[in-house]
Amino acid sequence: MPRCSPRCRSSSNRKAAAEAAAKADNTTRNQFISVAVAEKVAALKTADYFAERARRADFDGFDRIMNRKGGEPPRVEDRD
Repeated sequence: MPRCSPRCRSSSNRKAAAEAAAKADNTTRNQFISVAVAEKVAALKTADYFAERARRADFDGFDRIMNRKGGEPPRVEDRD
């Protein structure tokens, strides 16, 4: 992986919190921040994915399936 060193300014208490979290995670502060950014990007991409899926949803089709006659009642272990 290529190394980069962007300079970010942060308050001293955020820097200290990142240092403590990195130490608890047994990694460096830079690696901790890099992973945190990657996790945030993944979360944003996941939210976009589900928003797109919701836009394409067929709610009328869903209602037809959920309201159809027949089938079996839920099993006991599926009711809670």
